[in-house]
Amino acid sequence: RTSGHSNSPHIQLCFLFAFKKLVRFTMAFSGLLNADNVTAALQSVSAADSFNYKNFFAKAGISGRSADQLKQIFAVLDQDKSGFIEEDELRLFLQNFCTGARALTDAETKAFMQAGDSDGDGRIGVEEFQSLAKN
Repeated sequence: RTSGHSNSPHIQLCFLFAFKKLVRFTMAFSGLLNADNVTAALQSVSAADSFNYKNFFAKAGISGRSADQLKQIFAVLDQDKSGFIEEDELRLFLQNFCTGARALTDAETKAFMQAGDSDGDGRIGVEEFQSLAKN
């Protein structure tokens, strides 16, 4: 059986524990994102070096959210609650949506950071994230 995705075991892990995933997803993104849209977005980036933030944001339903909703999404992504998404947090971006998701590659992480870090301080603040999600 060939799935066409080199990381399909990671995606399968997400679905093996669907109830736990749904509970975690509901707690983190309740009222903000649709679980089916996020699942489709995760499946679309399961292969290494396939992540494109614009495509992922569109598929997951992040694009087009209000400024307040984007602040709420940012708060989930800012794991250490520093007010910024640093490179280590960005590398684990997909795992915020499903604990079994893959980490971003170095190239994906650097491209994502470069796109979002408009002031060049090496991290993405809430305003930068809002801008990234609207573009």
